[in-house]
Amino acid sequence: MNPASAQDSKPTIVLVHGAFAESSSWNGVLAQLIRKGYPTVAVANPLREVKSDADYVASVLQGIEGPIVLVGHSYGGAVITNAVDNENVKALVYVAAFAPEAGETAVELSGRYPGSTLGPTLAPPVELPDGGKDLHIQQDKFHAQFAADVPANDAQLMASTQRPITEAALNEASGVPAWKSVPSWFIYGDRDLNIPAAALSFMAERANSHETVVVNGASHVVMVSHPDAVAAIIEQAARN
Repeated sequence: MNPASAQDSKPTIVLVHGAFAESSSWNGVLAQLIRKGYPTVAVANPLREVKSDADYVASVLQGIEGPIVLVGHSYGGAVITNAVDNENVKALVYVAAFAPEAGETAVELSGRYPGSTLGPTLAPPVELPDGGKDLHIQQDKFHAQFAADVPANDAQLMASTQRPITEAALNEASGVPAWKSVPSWFIYGDRDLNIPAAALSFMAERANSHETVVVNGASHVVMVSHPDAVAAIIEQAARN
């Protein structure tokens, strides 16, 4: 893969979605970045285990020539935090995303501060052949919980196409964080009901974020409801 070949002056933007979402959640952001000439790749995150998901993303990065800006949403933030074993990654962008320290889990971080209402909206787990459990949000609760500032029809499409995540992935300890060695940027909404804004603020400050943008009234899917703001901070990171 060499998406940078036609636009060698610009870094490749690699976007990693999180739990209960899929690659099309980046469409609004992608449209703006592509229009401005950025090579882009929206990775299909397996949502199975932090380490194996990070290894998969790292394998995608290995096939890209030139500088890379790595972007993660939600659980995708934990993945990009563990996926950087590549000197071409020049910046990390956390979009309503986890930025864990070594040993921390998504479940622990989201529960460290009050405000997450995700738990009661989850459907009964789907039992997997290996003994694990897949989790997804009940469709009738998806709009209010996950995407409250997205039009109802669009939120229903997102609910229908959401991809489940394993319970194990949300409880898996993170490894050595990439944000300690790679510059980072953060953006999130102050109405996020999955990861409390206080937790996102804490992680941004701890990572010494170069720029932190808080979008008033935005839900957990700030990249869907405010693609212009998310594209803008990605461009900031790309120009760094």
